[in-house]
Amino acid sequence: MAAQVQRMSRLMVKTLRDDPADAEVLSHKLLVRGGFVRRTAAGVWSWLPLGKKVLANVERIVREEMDAIGAQEVLLPALLPREPYEATGRWEEYGAELFRLNDRKGGDYLLGPTHEEIFTLLVKDQCTSYKDLPVILYQIQTKYRDEARPRAGILRGREFTMKDSYSFDTADEGLAESYALHRAAYQRIFERLGLDYRICAATAGAMGGSKSEEFLAPAAAGEDTFADCPACDYAANTEAVSVELKPVDGSAVPALEEVPTPDTPTIETLAAYMQVPASATLKNLLVKVDGEIIGVGVPGDREVDMGKVEAHFAPAAVELVGPEDFEERADLVKGYVGPQGLEKVTFLADPRIAPGTAWITGANKDGVHAKNVVAGRDFEVDEYVDVVVVQEGDPCPHCGTGLKLDRAIEIGHIFQLGRKYADAFQLDVLGQNGKPVRVTMGSYGVGVSRAVAALAEQHADDKGLVWPKEVAPADVHVVAAGKAAQTELALSVSEQLAEAGVRVLVDDRAGVSPGVKFTDAELLGVPTILVAGRRTAEGVVELKDRRTGEREELPVAEAIAKIVG
Repeated sequence: MAAQVQRMSRLMVKTLRDDPADAEVLSHKLLVRGGFVRRTAAGVWSWLPLGKKVLANVERIVREEMDAIGAQEVLLPALLPREPYEATGRWEEYGAELFRLNDRKGGDYLLGPTHEEIFTLLVKDQCTSYKDLPVILYQIQTKYRDEARPRAGILRGREFTMKDSYSFDTADEGLAESYALHRAAYQRIFERLGLDYRICAATAGAMGGSKSEEFLAPAAAGEDTFADCPACDYAANTEAVSVELKPVDGSAVPALEEVPTPDTPTIETLAAYMQVPASATLKNLLVKVDGEIIGVGVPGDREVDMGKVEAHFAPAAVELVGPEDFEERADLVKGYVGPQGLEKVTFLADPRIAPGTAWITGANKDGVHAKNVVAGRDFEVDEYVDVVVVQEGDPCPHCGTGLKLDRAIEIGHIFQLGRKYADAFQLDVLGQNGKPVRVTMGSYGVGVSRAVAALAEQHADDKGLVWPKEVAPADVHVVAAGKAAQTELALSVSEQLAEAGVRVLVDDRAGVSPGVKFTDAELLGVPTILVAGRRTAEGVVELKDRRTGEREELPVAEAIAKIVG
């Protein structure tokens, strides 16, 4: 089937020589400079003709792979009523990130950030028997999130395109199968897109559920940090890295002893005064969870990962204690808090604070610390939780090798939700025995517009973009060097290629210098560049591979045959 010829003389594309002043990351710079996208408002972007073709190609690949696993495409509204999200608690849980609005009658609505509730209600309405399941439904839809600081171009916007799919099964075994189908489909999607990616263990967060994995594309612009083991296949978002609890024998540790330590309210001053490494001290952070004071203990040389703390207590609100809290509680002495003797304070600890380990920590008295404080002997840990910031070199949970840390862009996420949403809406079907069966669900997302940014981050050089073939806005970029005969040849070659099913972008602009055309061809990143230049009269053109830079001169017929393959 004949393909389209896009003539740059008629195409709405305006390239820029310089990076936008507000651009911080590579994808933002190149996508704007290449005329793929334009900023409409903070975090809101318009897709221009070339950008829309790239976006559509990503959507096509996603759609083909979803259809291949038997998923059925639907399209649900982006404007959604309040009530379903209130039923699951997410109307409040989303906080300020949720776009809320009222209609003329005062009714509450939102712009959907994700659609678990609405898909659950759809299936409740349409599926009544076990014979109707399993079913996988998906959509490619615009989502909304009121980001406080939208940045990095289309990487982190207030409006973005996502593929979200949802599986509905009558048993956990069916959920596991649906999850596996999506996992394999995502691998095919990202391989076809040409993305370098890692599958990483993740936390479920506000989505809820049990098993969860992220698909991360390593990139300097990434907002996620993941841990990767160089010796085995372990990879995880740093929020999901776990540490094994290893109790030790603390029976030989002397009795707890309080030591005057004037002017040592910080770990640094305490370690210097006691002449010990910071790792020998116990750091105790106090937070309030829905108003209740909670202690969090970690080794003194480690930082508390507040993201992990918030995820552990979600959806409850977490905040640090303030001066007023210390004033109200005489047993809480700022800078000298220790877990021993604390009253009415739940104490959480990192697994490194294992039973039998001994520490130097606050004595709950101004200017006094305690040494030989043993976990399980002098204080009890109410719950062990992985709450420290993961560091390069921390042991791999699987093999013990030092972990490597890298930045990445989240391009996909899959969840085994279980029955959280089915319970909220009483999603039951009639089972084989005639009794109601509660449905179990999975939720699976691909950041479609974000994948375009990830591609731009991973597939670029110092000249511009280098699109993989399946997502490129064209297969061949034909450049007419400038003279009338060169333009005539360029257009003729373009038509012949299009007749053979090759997608062509031809630069036939009059009054534009060859140098500018060649620079734009490098910037736009189409995989193959064909130049009708100095040997036009001989019927010879130049072929260039955009990725490798390899060039060769060929007669027109041979060049066309090589491109068509």
